[in-house]
Amino acid sequence: MSLDPLPNIDPEYLHPIDIDALVGPDQPRHPPRLLVLYGSLRERSYSRLLSEEAGRLLRWYGCEVRTFNPSGLPLPDDADADHPKVQELRELAEWSEGMLWVSPERHGAMTGIMKAQIDWIPLALGGVRPTQGKTLAVMEVSGGSQSFNAVNQLRILGRWMRMLTLPNQSSVPKAFNEFDDAGRMRLSPLYLRVVDVCEELAKFTWMTRGRSAYLTDRYSERIESAEAVSRRVNQATH
Repeated sequence: MSLDPLPNIDPEYLHPIDIDALVGPDQPRHPPRLLVLYGSLRERSYSRLLSEEAGRLLRWYGCEVRTFNPSGLPLPDDADADHPKVQELRELAEWSEGMLWVSPERHGAMTGIMKAQIDWIPLALGGVRPTQGKTLAVMEVSGGSQSFNAVNQLRILGRWMRMLTLPNQSSVPKAFNEFDDAGRMRLSPLYLRVVDVCEELAKFTWMTRGRSAYLTDRYSERIESAEAVSRRVNQATH
C-alpha cells in the first residue's frame, strides 16, 4: 500500500504497532478498519484537513481507513433510511471496528453536520449494533482560543453509542494557523498530540476488537434475553 509522506515526523521515534503485545495468537490479524467522520462542508474545511492528516497517520500505523463525505446527507428524519447517503454511512459504520470523529466548534458546540451523521447511525440495525464495543477517538478544531466543548460533547455521544472512547484527544485552536497552503498540518505540539491520538486509536483497536463481544456481554441483557425466551416458550397456545 502506498503511503502519503509525513514530512513532520521523526522516523526514529515513530514506532510501528507491536501487534503481538496487544493481541493473542487466536485473535484477528487483518488491518484495523477505521471510519473517519468530519463535521464541515466548507471548501477549506479544517475539520476535513485534520481528518485527512489523521488518516495518513492511521494508514502508516497499518490501519484501513475510510472517510465519509457528509455532503448530501439529509437531516435526520427528513428522508427515509434507504436514502443513498444514509445507506452509505450505515454500511461504513457496520464495516468499521473503530471510528475517529472530528468536529469544528461552532457557537460553543459541535456542528449540526457532525451531529446529523451520528444521529443517522442507530443503536441497532436488526440484530447488529453498529457502534457497540468499537473504539472511538475524538478531535476538534476551532477558530479561536483552545476549547474542549466539542470533544466533550463527542465523548458523551460516544458513551451513548456504547463505544470505547480513548482517554486522549486533540483540540486544535486557531486552526487557520495550523495548516499550510497545501492543506498539511504544520509541525507543532498540536500536531504531536494528533500523532499520539492516532497511535492510541490503532493500539486500542487492535487490543479490543477481537474481545468486543465478550467486553459488551452484560448481565442485565442476558437476564432480559432469558426472560424473552421464557415468555415465548411458555406462552399459551390457542
